[in-house]
Amino acid sequence: MPTVAAVAIDPGHHFSKTLQTSIRLLEGLGVEGDAHAGTYVRHRFLARRQPRLANLRQVHLMPDELFQALRSEGHDVRPGQLGENITTRGLELETLPLGSLLSIDASAVVELTGLRTPCALIDRFQPGLRQKLMLTGTTPCRAGVLGIVRSGGTVTPGDEIAVTLPPTPRKRLPLL
Repeated sequence: MPTVAAVAIDPGHHFSKTLQTSIRLLEGLGVEGDAHAGTYVRHRFLARRQPRLANLRQVHLMPDELFQALRSEGHDVRPGQLGENITTRGLELETLPLGSLLSIDASAVVELTGLRTPCALIDRFQPGLRQKLMLTGTTPCRAGVLGIVRSGGTVTPGDEIAVTLPPTPRKRLPLL
């Protein structure tokens, strides 16, 4: 069964987020206390251009297995450091289709809206890391996924994650 490995927030627009013992997801808004929470997009680049754009980036999730792979490729990356709110274990996030629902513990539900596009700031964090997150083949990148909160609740490390796939035909997650 897939689980939550770590949770993190940052009230400012910093690259990395601080690990927490738990986070609270707010329906239709995102992670309580996080800079990216809100009805409209909070991503600084996007918000400057389209401030009334719906926020499809309320929650950022990344697989812990990615951090393990990056360490074997020479990059020491830990949960929260690439700006994700929820680090998962045992779940191939980037392969899930658009609209997949992740039920976390008993109440929280996140609907996947897209793939996170690795930005230039990743190379400022660790030179050469952005290229390691870009792939060719079935998934254009491996920088995690983004979603919206369909049902709020508290999320803590160790919580189980159940996946509900959308009806067919299914679409790949777009780059956001």
